[in-house]
Amino acid sequence: MTSKQRAYLKSLAMTMDPILQIGKSSLTPENTASVAEALEARELIKINVLQNCMDDPKQIAEVLAERTKSQVVQVIGKKIVLYKEGKKEKKKIFLP
Repeated sequence: MTSKQRAYLKSLAMTMDPILQIGKSSLTPENTASVAEALEARELIKINVLQNCMDDPKQIAEVLAERTKSQVVQVIGKKIVLYKEGKKEKKKIFLP
């Protein structure tokens, strides 16, 4: 992913609300499955890591990206933005 594409995705993510929250139990198989499902439906998602989660959000983002075969767009504080390109017929976001 180029820096221009990453910047475009960041601009799209700015207006989004987080659709998932990761809490005290950190990453569970259920969390990973719901992230994968959300990525299939939306391509770009924002995740909120709650205060009571002791894990580092950057590590959580890397693990989620690896497990869901997606890309980390950005991690700011406790917010994670992930992107996974959709299938050709369902593609919603067209990168510059």
